[in-house]
Amino acid sequence: MSHSLIERIETIIVDLPTIRPHKLAMHTMQSQTLVIIRVRCADGIEGIGESTTIGGLAYGNESPESIKQNIDSHLAPLLIGQDAANINACMLRLDKAAKGNTFAKSGLESALLDAQGKRLGLPVSELLGGRVRDSLEVAWTLASGDTAKDIAEAEHMLEIRRHRIFKLKIGAGEVARDLRHVVAIKKALGDQASVRVDVNQAWEESVAIRACQVLGENGIDLIEQPISRINRAGQIRLNQRSPAPIMADESIESVEDAFSLAADGAASIFALKIAKNGGPRAVLRTAQIAEAAGIALYGGTMLEGSVGTLASAHAFVTLNRLTWGTELFGPLLLTEEIVTEAPVYRDFQLEVPRTPGIGLTLDEERLARFARK
Repeated sequence: MSHSLIERIETIIVDLPTIRPHKLAMHTMQSQTLVIIRVRCADGIEGIGESTTIGGLAYGNESPESIKQNIDSHLAPLLIGQDAANINACMLRLDKAAKGNTFAKSGLESALLDAQGKRLGLPVSELLGGRVRDSLEVAWTLASGDTAKDIAEAEHMLEIRRHRIFKLKIGAGEVARDLRHVVAIKKALGDQASVRVDVNQAWEESVAIRACQVLGENGIDLIEQPISRINRAGQIRLNQRSPAPIMADESIESVEDAFSLAADGAASIFALKIAKNGGPRAVLRTAQIAEAAGIALYGGTMLEGSVGTLASAHAFVTLNRLTWGTELFGPLLLTEEIVTEAPVYRDFQLEVPRTPGIGLTLDEERLARFARK
């Protein structure tokens, strides 16, 4: 055991520019901030992970700064001297000592999996049970707010075979205008693309009842988190009457949340996010709950960079059914990379490496350049 003891854990906040502002109902991102985690072991192996959230504290209870501080001050000391090869024991140790902090824990678990994969010469997907596919279909978010521009962008993505699933972030503006915008895009793209919306909890239930009806009747395939995660009874009512399936996203902040939502019948689809469940192993427990309840799955994102995106992808390629694809497009939103070779997107898919670990190597020069001083 001594050869794989954890000797050091380092966290680095990295600020990266994006190709454009990314608008959510509660926040508009002008750049993206990652927390890169490096776990160094006594056998010389280093595992890398990523903890990334959206919009400071606008989205959830953790921010890049709190993630770094809590790992440095509380979580890392619990892991120093532990056996890195026993990922289960390491994560149970963290869960026993620290409540929540799923984003921080996800990055640590990803780094431990990366290290163990390198140690055994296996990709992370094989540590998680074995992949059943080598690539994942990836959605793209249309975010200009201009209907003609969004249609042109979608048509270009179809032409170059990069995306044929498109999601629109709505909810921040006037409802009737949002609906006209979405319906016009779906009408222009027709059957050659799937069009979906994400409301990020912005609507009241009284608004959502009518809006979901309009969206479903006009061919919108999926409606993500239309109302507050706190309004469980409203989520159940909407799921029962909406002609388009309702997907739970913000409602799932833990594996226990997934069980409760499934038991209540509050959603037809679950968005899987390693950050909100506490890591790749944890998100697969949520997937098992959904599968047992007959709930469809979608591979979600916190707009992670390449490290977090591929950590998610290694978990998602092990799933028997991923009916609604994924939205692992985070690296495509960034103008700069901190890894030596970026993830490969082609033919509407993200390819998942078969090399040991997550399959990425940090570019030390670029990492130093974009690390927050």
